[in-house]
Amino acid sequence: MVKTNSTMLSLGTTAPDFSLTNVDGTTVSLGDLQGAPALLVIFMCNHCPYVIHVAPALAQLAAEYQAKGVAVVGISSNDVSKYPQDSPEQMVHEAESRGYTFPYLFDEDQSVAKAYRAACTPDFFVFDKDQKLVYRGQMDGSRPGSDIPVTGTDLRAALDAVLAGQAVSENQRPSLGCNIKWAEGQEPEYFNPDGVQA
Repeated sequence: MVKTNSTMLSLGTTAPDFSLTNVDGTTVSLGDLQGAPALLVIFMCNHCPYVIHVAPALAQLAAEYQAKGVAVVGISSNDVSKYPQDSPEQMVHEAESRGYTFPYLFDEDQSVAKAYRAACTPDFFVFDKDQKLVYRGQMDGSRPGSDIPVTGTDLRAALDAVLAGQAVSENQRPSLGCNIKWAEGQEPEYFNPDGVQA
């Protein structure tokens, strides 16, 4: 398991466009999410222990903030030829068993992950009402095997600030997780096969 940090895409970046298939068979595009006071994009997957660690709290956080008008979308970009547990069919079961209330989309050609410079699972991106990036980083300081409870503190603070019309603190800590499983020969230039020490 290679530990990888998020790339910390530049704040102020406009949300890259996407149009991907959801677990229910419909297509969800960035344009469908316009008009929301905030947008949370999560790069995630089924099998990663870092995602599994936060999944129950993430499902709860997403439902809570969707009720406040936040648009939430999960995207899985892993190479399913090598990781069949992340296949679209398994994503359907994952969304149902976890109780995810947000679209869970499959980025088959991995182009969306590259557009967002997503590097790990989970990787969180918060955009404001104009779909400009205001937060990228960790959900909170909890990690698998740590004694720190999963609270979503960092992510909640960012979302609360956007909803209140306040500036999000630029003191943001990178997310940490498994590297996105790139298809052979498709690794982006920012991919570090050696990962990080954390």
